[in-house]
Amino acid sequence: MEQLIALVPALPLLSAALVHLFADRLGRQVARLSVAFATTTLILIVVILVAELTGHGPGQFALADGVGILVSDPLSALMGLLIAGISTIVHIYSVRYMAEEAGYARFFVLLDLMAATLLVMVAAGDLLTLLVAWHLVGVLLYFLLGHDTRSIGAYRYAFWTFFTYRIGDAALVLAAALLVYAYGTWSLAEIFQRIDQDTVAQTVFGFAVPEAVGWLLALAAFARSAQFLLHTWLPYTMDGPTPVSALMHAGIVNAGGFLVNRFAPVFVHAGDVLHGLFIVGLITAVIGSVLMLTQNDVKKSLGYSTMGQMGFMTMECGVGAFSLAIYHLIAHGLFKGALFLGAGGVIGAARKDDGVPKDHLYTFVVERRPARLRQPWIVMAMLTLAIPIVILVVAHWLVAQDFFQKQGAIVLLFFGWITGAQLIFATYRMRTQNVRRLLGLIVFSFTIIVLGYAAISHIFDLFLYPEAAFRDRIYAAAGFDVVWFDVLVVLVTCIIVLGWLGTYYSERNGKRRGDRPGRLWMSFYALVSREFYLTDVYGWASRAILNAASRLNVWLRWA
Repeated sequence: MEQLIALVPALPLLSAALVHLFADRLGRQVARLSVAFATTTLILIVVILVAELTGHGPGQFALADGVGILVSDPLSALMGLLIAGISTIVHIYSVRYMAEEAGYARFFVLLDLMAATLLVMVAAGDLLTLLVAWHLVGVLLYFLLGHDTRSIGAYRYAFWTFFTYRIGDAALVLAAALLVYAYGTWSLAEIFQRIDQDTVAQTVFGFAVPEAVGWLLALAAFARSAQFLLHTWLPYTMDGPTPVSALMHAGIVNAGGFLVNRFAPVFVHAGDVLHGLFIVGLITAVIGSVLMLTQNDVKKSLGYSTMGQMGFMTMECGVGAFSLAIYHLIAHGLFKGALFLGAGGVIGAARKDDGVPKDHLYTFVVERRPARLRQPWIVMAMLTLAIPIVILVVAHWLVAQDFFQKQGAIVLLFFGWITGAQLIFATYRMRTQNVRRLLGLIVFSFTIIVLGYAAISHIFDLFLYPEAAFRDRIYAAAGFDVVWFDVLVVLVTCIIVLGWLGTYYSERNGKRRGDRPGRLWMSFYALVSREFYLTDVYGWASRAILNAASRLNVWLRWA
């Protein structure tokens, strides 16, 4: 097992070296060499994951005493499978997609180096290895995004990404320094063990070390996972090659969720940090979803969609559902990676012919024409509110009866209820000859999805955190005061229910149709369409930094 752990990142490194050495001799055939190594790496990761599932792990490989440690555990095996799987698909896709681009061999060298670095990052068993890999991911991403050296936009936004990542890197370095100072070791396993044994936590600037480290880790996760105010790099990196956009979902933009799970023993002692994760994730999810709706570029829209999904992932960490966040980032990485790889073909086909039949669904979605014949609004409103919550409660009760004893579970149920109700509401607005059949199909599909999600998330919970006591400690750390929690849930529920009832009533009486938007609405739309002016502010800041650096170079006569 130890040899396999070291071989997994070694194969992409060897591939990068061979592609560089034989690029002139083999020409474009070096891409096939890179694909072969990527496929072999994926097979090795599958072997390691099977070993973890059958109870033959965890294993460990160390270059030296206390540093250069690579571990094989459930988290590293799952993340490694995601990285190797998407990397293999991206390698195969790039063989033809990048064929006409300059620097063909250089692109595959960078792909291999990125895959190796990501695999080291998720398997790192000590702080030094984690820091090196974490930093190199940002450096390699800068070169991949700026692969087309003739594109000014690609270079500019690659610099934005590099600068934003340095903020998160600085926070992670400070967190590592605090941990080494407080516990005297680089090994993550030893640090976590000493944190649990430390009944009186050491303090720094009045904060307990786990809490201070938790805030720094949260900032590192925010920068890497495009949380609000540190998000602008993500939607604007779409000028880079399409395969790079897909690869970013293999462990780069998802790295925030991985980091929180890797340091779960720290966050158990930092409940306030988890509350901060929930708030920042909620804001990011809402703003990312809103900005997605105002984009007219498909790749940029996908970028803001990813921002919203990363917000949901951070929220899940904030309520203590750490394993659910891993399930979310894996499912989202596979789904969004496929969308990015297909975006180019969709754009090309749409330029010739949209190919969309002008049926009732097209009329509703594109032209926004509501149906003329409606079911009784009060009946549909009650069905909208009742059906999703019944499905969610029954599905989770079948999987885990103690699920409802955790506050985080209630929050997740709440958002699931909103999603299901919104789906049924959209059904009500559509024109169809048989509303009952359409509603029945949607309820059936929603039930299957919820049952699958509940079962798989529970399996992930048992696989990643087999100790029930530790899972309970995570949820307990994320808990709010019971009184305020109940008041908040009831208040938000009432607001949403009244909003849905009002919307149903307005739709039924046609009050929204033909109304011109008011000044307040147009001002809000203008604000959203300009992306809250954050890109303008960051553009000015980046220009100021570059100008200051140029003047400093001249003043010091460095250039």
